[in-house]
Amino acid sequence: MAELVFEAVQEAYGGYCAECLTENIFTQGDTRDELRRNVVEATAAVFFDQPRPDRIRLHLLRDEVLSVA
Repeated sequence: MAELVFEAVQEAYGGYCAECLTENIFTQGDTRDELRRNVVEATAAVFFDQPRPDRIRLHLLRDEVLSVA
């Protein structure tokens, strides 16, 4: 497996959540750096007995609300 893609969002209360799009992997972190570490750790745990992906892509989604009034 060459690459895993995670979709990450910033929660309203603070912190971040990330979910893998192709595997059943979900993790969170209080900061972006903590989220990055947790994504790598969670991936290693899932693939502990098989080859790990070469890369992990962390795609941060931002949802903005713009006032037009």
